[in-house]
Amino acid sequence: MPLSKLQFKPGINREGTNYSNEGGWFDGDKIRFRNGYVERIGGWTRVSNNQVTGTPRKIFDFVTLSSQNLLFIGTEQKVFLENAGTFNDITPIRSTVSLGANPVNTSGGAGSGVVTITTQSAHGAIAGDFVTLASLTATDGITTAQLNKEQTILSVPTTTTFTIDTGGSASSGSTAGGGSSGTAAFQINIGINTTVLGAGWGAGTWGRFTWGSASGSLAGQTLRLWSADNFGEDLIFNIADSTIYYWDATNGTNTRAVELASLTGASDVPTKARKVLVSDVDRHCIAFGTNPLGSAILDPLLIRFSSQESVVDWTPTATNTSGDLRLSKGSEIITAVQTSRQILVWTDQSLYSMQFLGPPFTFGVSMLADNIRIAGPNAAIAVNDIVFWMGQENFYAYDGRIQVLPCSVRDYVFNDMNNQQSFKFHSGSIGSQTEIWWFYCSSGASEIDRYVVYNYGQQIWYYGTLVRTAWNDRASGLRSFPQATGTDFYLYDHEDGLDDFSTGSAVAINAFIESSDFDIGDGHQFMLINRILPDLSFNGSTSNDPAALFTVKSRDFGGDNFTESPSGSAVRTATSPVEQYTDKIDLRARGRQMAIRIENTATGVKWRLGAPRLDARADGRR
Repeated sequence: MPLSKLQFKPGINREGTNYSNEGGWFDGDKIRFRNGYVERIGGWTRVSNNQVTGTPRKIFDFVTLSSQNLLFIGTEQKVFLENAGTFNDITPIRSTVSLGANPVNTSGGAGSGVVTITTQSAHGAIAGDFVTLASLTATDGITTAQLNKEQTILSVPTTTTFTIDTGGSASSGSTAGGGSSGTAAFQINIGINTTVLGAGWGAGTWGRFTWGSASGSLAGQTLRLWSADNFGEDLIFNIADSTIYYWDATNGTNTRAVELASLTGASDVPTKARKVLVSDVDRHCIAFGTNPLGSAILDPLLIRFSSQESVVDWTPTATNTSGDLRLSKGSEIITAVQTSRQILVWTDQSLYSMQFLGPPFTFGVSMLADNIRIAGPNAAIAVNDIVFWMGQENFYAYDGRIQVLPCSVRDYVFNDMNNQQSFKFHSGSIGSQTEIWWFYCSSGASEIDRYVVYNYGQQIWYYGTLVRTAWNDRASGLRSFPQATGTDFYLYDHEDGLDDFSTGSAVAINAFIESSDFDIGDGHQFMLINRILPDLSFNGSTSNDPAALFTVKSRDFGGDNFTESPSGSAVRTATSPVEQYTDKIDLRARGRQMAIRIENTATGVKWRLGAPRLDARADGRR
């Protein structure tokens, strides 16, 4: 019998049934397509064995004038700058207060390291906040080294007291001490790591922020999100719907960021903003969803911008270019993304273009589309001046016109998605592979556990499972790999090696691809397969004996289970390992419909599938 070559269309297609997608791929995980052929993705390694505090939701890469390539990392608890694997804590100090005489009380009792600290004025801290104590003296067996360091606040009994665990051991307990020169430097309040939706009118995917409420705080309603951009070699960043901060590179990576409004010459700096960015072309700092001049109340549709070449001058005058704009459609700005020509701004129901016009208006806005939405603040990305984003029911691209991207996995993705955690959804890119990645929570998950990829070079889709909370492509050109973070608080280099180094040692990445069903004669006759020429390449593998598993599955009807015969008595799959010198696989598989599956379960293996050939013939119908 002549051999039959199997050539499947690139990409995964889940829009039809398994059988209707004959000649295509139906399922997969941790794979990609290169020039139409499927291969497994690269591995990932820890940048260092150091961990950050909290779950990163934003990472951003920039370079200083001294050629330091720094990575901003924002979590719900702290802010870091990563430099060569070291995480420098630049979390701003909210306030520093004096503690007065004998502020330390060994309230935990004898043998305990828990102490109560009393401040002379209200401290404004909450449980989980970080505070750095200084100039305290030893008290009741608790040493100065155990006291004078950064501490985590355990509880807040009153507005002027808080408890910490020093890690020491009190001699007697209930003893006051600590001297009279102690100080406490409180870092900004921590946020939360997951969205908690309310009930009643306005609750849900949108309307979750606190605009118009008495609290004016994001905490307790949605997870903490950050935006960040560089102003030259310096860094400007903010908590969504809260304060804007500034980090000055000339002060070094060991110095903390400060409030933008505290800088010399600061004038009418916004006190709150949904998002900040720096317009690259004209060097304006722009705040989206911010407070108007003379008011502390956030206007979620207001855009303000500083004077050109200044981050501190936000007061409009006849001699500067600062000003504001207000969008007319929607109830709140969700996010903004910059390209070389314009800035795209999404509200909860429309999309705007913001462009630099020059004097006297500086910026202008125009609506591009109404009744169009974005899944979350981090669900859009600009690549090669084209903006891609995940909506609430479709994927989109904008290259001068808005397009709905035809998606072969649309129902698979959007029908299994936890929209209540959509503010965790985020996008990233791997430019070398022409890929846009969106990470999202599946319907049963409260944390990121899935991804979907659009390969804009080949215009195909594929997906998989992976826990990544923030992503950064090798944007600066000085980083060797795309980088990402997970819920284990490590920073990873992706496409580095072939294995999963999450635990510090190599673990196999279980990657697979499975075809849709195929048949002969539209299944009128049974098909018998007794030989396969696999055509698997292992180029680039580091294992001495790279191998993958090649499986043929058969069934009689589309509703049958691949794993059992109609009587439930026998397994209807044939699996064989394929090595680099495997010429053929001898097997016996019979059924009206067949599918093939390739996977690897060993370390050091890189595989790529070409065009396998089958020795298949028509068999009897009984």
